[in-house]
This record gives sequence, structure tokens and C-alpha cells, in this order.
Amino acid sequence: MLNNKIFLGPLLAEDAAPMFEWANDVSLAHLNGPYRPISWVDHANAFSQVGKDPSKVVFSIRRTSDRRLVGYLQIVNIHPAFRSADIGILIGDERERGKGYGTEAMRRALAFCWNELNLIRVALLVFGDNPHAVALYRKVGFEHEGTLRQAAYVNGRHVDITLMAALRPEFVPPR
Repeated sequence: MLNNKIFLGPLLAEDAAPMFEWANDVSLAHLNGPYRPISWVDHANAFSQVGKDPSKVVFSIRRTSDRRLVGYLQIVNIHPAFRSADIGILIGDERERGKGYGTEAMRRALAFCWNELNLIRVALLVFGDNPHAVALYRKVGFEHEGTLRQAAYVNGRHVDITLMAALRPEFVPPR
């Protein structure tokens, strides 16, 4: 199932610069919500806090061939009592999309959620019309749970937000 094109690991100090560029890329921001420019000071401040919040895990996504950073993945709102969390992924460089990195990263992240965090449910939101993201999420086990109609204002228009979630395989109720 996993093809070992990428691996998940910690963020390194040198990852701050490309992540700053991605945060300020308007077209990339529109895939995840409204665009708001971020200053280097604010970015560096947020970057320095990675790993200090127990309700969040952030992974770098690196190619195994050359260890180049291609994106990052966040597991946030980790709630041990409910055994749930939210997840988000970003493949930063457009040239690195469509190569299976996101699919493999999400599969690895879900395994981490089930096996290391002992979660039962992982949810995510998809902004607007993003069929590539929806297809990736479906491929790794997420199911559509609902649509929040016209719930976000992105790139000059109101868009729907799609809620999707994956359940730990042994907790999926029979149908």
C-alpha cells in the first residue's frame, strides 16, 4: 500500500523559509481558505512553537530520494478523551503535486493516528471545489459527512465547506 516515495519526520530549522513562501502564496492559500499575508516575524514566532502544543503534531513530508521538503501535515485538535482529531495536509510546490506524495503521507498519518495516538476518528475540512483533494481523501478512507453551504469566503466568492472523516478500521460500524 505504501510506496516509500516519502517519509514523515520533524520540521527542521531550514524548513521555515519554504513554509513562509507557501504561507504567502495566494493560489496555494486559496486551496485551504482565504488568503491573509503573514509577516516573517509572525511566521517565525509560530514556527518556533511547533512541538510545544500537546494537542497538535506537525510532520514534514520529505522525498526519500533526496530528503527534500515537499510539504507538511498537521494533526490538530487532538482530544484524548474523545479519541479524535482534525488533520490537514499541504504539498507546497505545485510541481510536486500529483505524484502520490499526499496519498502516501495521509496513509502514514492515519496509521500514526490509530497506532500512536490511539484515535478512533480523524476529520478534515475541504474548502470549495477541490476535487483532487476529495479524491485523495476518499482513496485513503475518508467519507463525506456533510456540507456547510456557502460557509467560507475565498477568492472573492462564497464557497461550500465539505466535512469528511475517517474512522479507525476496527471501529467502523457494519453497514
